[in-house]
Amino acid sequence: MKNLYKRVNPVTIWMVGASQGIGLELTKRWLEQGHRVIASARQAESSSELAVLSKRYANLKCLNLDVTDEQDCQQKANQAWLLFSGIDIWFYNVGAYQPMTIAQWCTEDFVKMNQANYLGAVSLMVALQPMFAKQGSGRWIWNASLASYFGLPYGGGYSAPKAALVNLAESLQPELAQQNVQLQIINHGFVKTRLTAKNDFSMPGLVEPAQAAALIDQGMQRQNFEIRFPFKLRIFLSALKTMPYSWALAITRRMLKS
Repeated sequence: MKNLYKRVNPVTIWMVGASQGIGLELTKRWLEQGHRVIASARQAESSSELAVLSKRYANLKCLNLDVTDEQDCQQKANQAWLLFSGIDIWFYNVGAYQPMTIAQWCTEDFVKMNQANYLGAVSLMVALQPMFAKQGSGRWIWNASLASYFGLPYGGGYSAPKAALVNLAESLQPELAQQNVQLQIINHGFVKTRLTAKNDFSMPGLVEPAQAAALIDQGMQRQNFEIRFPFKLRIFLSALKTMPYSWALAITRRMLKS
């Protein structure tokens, strides 16, 4: 499968979730590298940060998108495809997070997290797959989380749909490969954003969005199915996943607030 991400060969990237955090930082990097970028978010067309970039780069197009609206996903997928006569890379970067105990469980918040962290990707996948299949090449990158490795106290509303996204990617990868479409996932740890600002505990390996974008950018140069960081947190959560449940749950029980 050819590498669709080379600095000497500009490509068209649809970044869904581009208005802040990792998405905004990656958009900046790609524009600097000469790639064509379609930046989407609910209010992408009125984002002050993206407006500044639009004045500097003619190869940036902004497109409002509500991933919770299946019809909007279909319509905007068609529009995005026509902006630069095709898409080489579709990057799904939408995320929602609300920590909560079982006593605080809010179904409305859980539904929002499912729509942002999982179902939005599914709606866009259904809309985009026929176009990529006809094109005969492409690359999909879904930003998941190391939280998908093992469910941790108070974070299940976030990690459950992220785990579903990873499981779906594992299921679809062989089929897509037959169509010359490469599917990759990103499992990263704590990044300093509006989401992690909700946490009231120490976050090991916390990085700035620009640092995370640089690591993802480096990972995109390779063909690995999974891009993952940071090392220590990944090793810890991987160990939890492979331990007997009696051991792993004894460890996570210690994370409960007294």
